Amino acid sequence: MEDIVKFDPERDLVLERLIAVPVKKVWAAWTEPEHLKKWFCPRPWELAHCEVDLRPGGLFRTVMRSPEGEEFPSDGCYLEVDPLKRLIFTDAMGPGFRPTGNPFMTGVVTFQDQGDKTLYRAMALHADAETARKHEEMGFSTGWSSALDQLVELMG
Repeated sequence: MEDIVKFDPERDLVLERLIAVPVKKVWAAWTEPEHLKKWFCPRPWELAHCEVDLRPGGLFRTVMRSPEGEEFPSDGCYLEVDPLKRLIFTDAMGPGFRPTGNPFMTGVVTFQDQGDKTLYRAMALHADAETARKHEEMGFSTGWSSALDQLVELMG
């Protein structure tokens, strides 16, 4: 798999871990709404709604709900879908690659088969260092790590 996305420590955040879940199950967790709803948000947050149109230009919609009941919708689209290997998605564009006017990040999630385990890598790409800093302050490291723990718990 060609590494077309280069990590920039000034603008990007990354979570990488070897997890005890086979690639097929990790892929299913990321691509099937019934699974996404169970792990995507760190508890006590929840994913209230999710839509997946798994193709380049296809919709990736999530609605996160806080413990207080406040909802945070995010619409985006997939840029790349490489089954069992990589997903690239963004909120900078919606379905059909239409600009949203409200970009925050592009997500790059890679899955490397390690037998009954997966080398999991999730990157959040940002336009500038300030946006990356704000994302980290919002809880990127702890939140994405907790969500990954929930994925392992669900699919392991």
